[in-house]
Amino acid sequence: MDIKQRGIFIFTEGTKANELAEMVQRIDALGYGALWYPEAVGREPFSTAAFILAKTQKLVVATGIMNIYWRDPVVTAMGQQTLTEMSGGRFLLGLGVSHRPFVEGRGLEYAKPLAAMRDYVTQLREAHGGVSILRNAAVDGFADAPTLIGAANEPKAITAEVGSMPVIVAALGPKMTALAGEISQGSHPYNTTPAHTAQSREILGPDPWLCPMLRVCLTSDAEKARAIGRKVLGIYMPLPNYRNSWKREGFTDDDLNNGGSDRFIDAIMTWGDEQALEARVQEHLDAGASHVCIQPINPDNPALPCMRAIEALAPH
Repeated sequence: MDIKQRGIFIFTEGTKANELAEMVQRIDALGYGALWYPEAVGREPFSTAAFILAKTQKLVVATGIMNIYWRDPVVTAMGQQTLTEMSGGRFLLGLGVSHRPFVEGRGLEYAKPLAAMRDYVTQLREAHGGVSILRNAAVDGFADAPTLIGAANEPKAITAEVGSMPVIVAALGPKMTALAGEISQGSHPYNTTPAHTAQSREILGPDPWLCPMLRVCLTSDAEKARAIGRKVLGIYMPLPNYRNSWKREGFTDDDLNNGGSDRFIDAIMTWGDEQALEARVQEHLDAGASHVCIQPINPDNPALPCMRAIEALAPH
């Protein structure tokens, strides 16, 4: 699987299906390697992936991320195998532990994140050993146990009868980052800076994928950009996982309270002209990112992606 150095991260909610199809086809034609989207409280991620894969030719479609608490590993294995086979290997499964309020709000127990993620990926690997989309299990029995591919010093990928089942793990802290490099293809940090990317690369070593999300807004109006930044970051700022991550990066409570300081907003959402946005993409690559997931915020309607930024930052 080749996701190249640049991908696009979008929220598919708020965009009608025909508009989404046109957008992802344009992103595919521009040469981006992957299209990332989250699981929140809108579109279901597997059916969304199926739709986007059917509308594109080369794009890898990646969940950024799917909540491990909301889906049994067997169901995940079935979905991953189905999408992988139907797309010719263009589906990347991104997994995350989500956040305590989102999990406990559904009446579920939020376990210790490291143990929960390790256990889930272990169960997913085992599930792929019993799931087969190439045989009728009622007649032919179940698939053989899965194997791991790659040398001992390379990221491990789960395999099934239809091929490799790549997984990437959302990671903010150093322990989850190390675990991501151990049990998956690599790490997908969200709401982080180039300094975090450099630290993550040091933890991961040279081989695992490191795919940070970079939020950008194509406007040189500082007041407008920062107002947009406070709006789109508002949902994340109370969440302990993010606050702890930002404090590890050197931000203080003063930076994180009351909508966020200008310093904080400017660090987590890059704004400016095309050259400023391009420079920040390059900062992440220079810091060790193997792939940057660019989230283009529309300055005229922050709920929607910005096609001008998508076109401006397309691979050279």
